[in-house]
Amino acid sequence: MKTLLDAVREGRMDDIRPLLAGLDRGGRKGALEELKALRKEARDWPWGERTRVRKAIVVAGAGCHTGAAGCATWLGARDMRDWVHSPYPWVLEVLGDREPEWLADLARRLAARAVESDTEYRLVEELARRAGCPLPVSDGMVRVWAERVSGSRRPERPLADVLRADAHLDVLIPHLVTMPELPPVVAWVDSRSPAGYWPAALTALVADGLLDRAALLDRCVARLLRGGKPTDLRFCLLVVRGLGPTSDEEAARTADWMAMAADGPSPVAGHAQEVLARLDAQGALSVRQLAEVSGAVLFRTEKKLVRAQLVHLGKVLRRDPSAADELLPVIADAFGHPDTDTQERALKLAARALPAATPEVREETARMASLLGPVHREAARAVFGDLLEDEPEAVYEEILPPPPDPRPVGPPPGSVAELTEEVTAVLLRPDQEDVTAFERALDGLVRYAHSGREELVAALEPALAGMWWATAPEGEAERRLSRDHDGLHIVAASLLGRVSRQAVHDAQARRTGTGSCCHDALNGILYARLWEAAAEVRSGRLPYLLATPTWHTGTIDAAELVERLRGYQALGVHAGPVDFAQALLRVRRTDAEEAARQASALGTGQGDRLAAWLRADEPVAAVVARPVETDVTVAHDWVRQTVVKARRMLLATRENRLVREKFPSAFHWLGSAHSPRNQDCYCWMAESPQWAATLPEDGETLAAWLLPSVAACVQEERGGTWLLPALAETGGPAAGAIHLALAYGLGARHAEDRLAAVDALLVLAARGRLDAGLLGGELAALVERESVKPNRLADAARTAAGTGAYGTVLSVLVPVLPALLARERAPRGLGDLLAVAAECAEFSGPPTTGPVPGLAETAARGGTTQLVRQAIRLEAACRAGTG
Repeated sequence: MKTLLDAVREGRMDDIRPLLAGLDRGGRKGALEELKALRKEARDWPWGERTRVRKAIVVAGAGCHTGAAGCATWLGARDMRDWVHSPYPWVLEVLGDREPEWLADLARRLAARAVESDTEYRLVEELARRAGCPLPVSDGMVRVWAERVSGSRRPERPLADVLRADAHLDVLIPHLVTMPELPPVVAWVDSRSPAGYWPAALTALVADGLLDRAALLDRCVARLLRGGKPTDLRFCLLVVRGLGPTSDEEAARTADWMAMAADGPSPVAGHAQEVLARLDAQGALSVRQLAEVSGAVLFRTEKKLVRAQLVHLGKVLRRDPSAADELLPVIADAFGHPDTDTQERALKLAARALPAATPEVREETARMASLLGPVHREAARAVFGDLLEDEPEAVYEEILPPPPDPRPVGPPPGSVAELTEEVTAVLLRPDQEDVTAFERALDGLVRYAHSGREELVAALEPALAGMWWATAPEGEAERRLSRDHDGLHIVAASLLGRVSRQAVHDAQARRTGTGSCCHDALNGILYARLWEAAAEVRSGRLPYLLATPTWHTGTIDAAELVERLRGYQALGVHAGPVDFAQALLRVRRTDAEEAARQASALGTGQGDRLAAWLRADEPVAAVVARPVETDVTVAHDWVRQTVVKARRMLLATRENRLVREKFPSAFHWLGSAHSPRNQDCYCWMAESPQWAATLPEDGETLAAWLLPSVAACVQEERGGTWLLPALAETGGPAAGAIHLALAYGLGARHAEDRLAAVDALLVLAARGRLDAGLLGGELAALVERESVKPNRLADAARTAAGTGAYGTVLSVLVPVLPALLARERAPRGLGDLLAVAAECAEFSGPPTTGPVPGLAETAARGGTTQLVRQAIRLEAACRAGTG
């Protein structure tokens, strides 16, 4: 055994097989235990020596295992798979005496593990060859194989030829098509030359008889039905189209096409719609089936699919008028479609089919006409006549969400057990950080460190034993916490003695919050608070924190803060400077004269500072009203060395000398003057709800600082509008900065960013803080500069109007329209914008500002374009309201 281990330690690969041959079953078992110990020992060796010995270890270990399961676990271990030059040829040598059944079992087990490299694929392939069994397949095996095939393809050798030469094609391709996600090298197809990629190659192999046509078609159809990534679905669509299913093959899958048309992604639904139309033309689709699938398609929001279905229904009704009884109710469902053009098409189609329908169906269709928009009411009356019931004119009522009420943070935890539960919840779910939960836990730690430190430590020790810093080597926790600032972990680790006093002192002395952007500054304030609290929980000096919010927004009630200072005075305690500064930033300053008087009456320095702060009622940093236009890089073509820039309207803030001179250094960035011309931010920061809670009464200031991040969303960036709803809930005035940020958000590139802006718009309106004229003016300026695209604004406006806020949306859109209508060439999306405005005017009445300049001229152009039709519609709604 020592001879074998000596050979392994010296990396003598050629000697391992003969030495293994001299060991019986017991000898191999004993050698395996030694190899396991050596494997663990080698992890700390220098790289070169470790690699050489690890190869010998994996070879010898494979030979010592007598069971296929243990051998597969040994070979598949993570630390036994990272090779520059593979040891698997020697592995195959030492396994040369095993039975075919044993080798086949090993191949199956290795394939089932995460095969990630070409060498691992070839090992499984060779084991299967020696065992005489089919190649075992798995997602990993197929993924590596696909990469091998794609990598070996050359322009002079088509992909289909490479695949034809593969001996395992019959087992690999069926698994490939059923994988949860196709390998990227397979799914990606260059639309300019699709014939050179996988879908075309597979159809060629089917034509050659190398693949089962029916099985491949079934698998691709099943995948289209199941859904998945767009690239995967496109791959399957190309395969299906390439196979060219016969009429019988398509008819056999009618239920699948119907399901795809109803619920599939747009490209899949469009293909299914084409197939169903062919089947209907061949008489293979019953009227009942057509009605069923049409009802689902007409419910979709994609205009192209809905219009195509209506066109097909028109053809069917011309061919067979007797189908009217089954199809008219389905067509009537489209009366409620959000697109008024779709409503008009459905109404015209219903008018043609109505004479062939029974009286019962005509009456039912007439009742459905109530779903039509106001613009189609007269046309509906002409179609249905006396069947259309007169509806009493409803009085319009604007629907806005209830104004969000501030949610109290609530009393502190009532016991150590309750606090332990809250602290543990915050530490275990950092990705779900909530201001209220965080602040309650932070204040609770300070409170109980003052009143019951021993009990608190005894409760937290076992509860937090699994935290990384609880078991980290000496000094590691301090280094990482000082570098990464892991939230409440800092305070908990300090309380439990996992961070030294010196480390806490050094972190407090470090200047924080003095970075080059607001993200650094706001995070720095939080870090300064945490390190100050880390010191206080060790000393037990403070009975509670001053900066704990009263409400979920982060705001502190002024009278409550006075009472906290009074409690400090009674105990003879001075507040922590960072905690007190944060409390000043959070205190509600409006209508606080009585609180200021009581603060002055305390006769303490901090009471006087609070009184002066309340009476001044000034923002942390005043926003300069006039926007600053800056050039920003939105794209960089590194090949051509060209830079694409855009002009953005941003806002500057003025200096606040009080913050610069009286607040701790962590707050000095806030008090400095900032201009977007000289403040570039290149950092990547995970958004934090603590940002809004740091300045809950200064939404304008915060909005001005965050404007660059929000403005970036109109180009390529994603996620910059996440804080807009929180800004809408902040105190203080809602003026230029908040409205400009909201304007950028409503024109953001990505739908989820626009949705956040819509939420903020509705919150501002519900709180009575929305200045529609100001927002409309900002939008008009951004549209004029082509920072905001009309079609994106139309999408956001349609979403907001759909909640019932028609009057609010119309008042915002009216200032945007004149400049767009005045352009010689109408911008893309103007018709959509007019459509939303028209819908709002039909429900809420005409704009209170009078006629929209340029609207009458556009409506008088003539023609049937979307722009002209919607201009006529909006003008009619305005006239109807004034008449």
